[in-house]
Amino acid sequence: MGTGVVVGRHGIVSDVNVVPLIDILLVLLVIFMIIPHRQKGLDAAIPEQTDHPAVIDPPETIIVQIASDGSVRINQSGVRSAELQSRLQDIFARRSDRVAFLQADRSLEFQAVVQVLDLMHSAGATPIGLLSSELEKNR
Repeated sequence: MGTGVVVGRHGIVSDVNVVPLIDILLVLLVIFMIIPHRQKGLDAAIPEQTDHPAVIDPPETIIVQIASDGSVRINQSGVRSAELQSRLQDIFARRSDRVAFLQADRSLEFQAVVQVLDLMHSAGATPIGLLSSELEKNR
């Protein structure tokens, strides 16, 4: 890159010669145009279409309900209180998702609800959501 110094009426004037910069720019342009054509990427294995689509069952929500008489249900099927923990352990043994919900009648004592909640937690349910009848009305 050359610079020129010219002495004139207004003092010293310095000019930058940009011709060499244009030459470098053109060389870089040619290099960057050639390089992508010589690159070879990895071979990709595209999945082939199967004759029958795989059926994936949606994850079922586990809802434990306690009625006003103290009876317990898991997803609308009746369960004795003594079998609740073992049934939940069997359910959660086959799943990676261990979310469960507890819905109890308002007339129940808090101790009965907490006992079922503790059984659910010891069976492996984490987290446990609490459902109320107000939520069901808004659906």
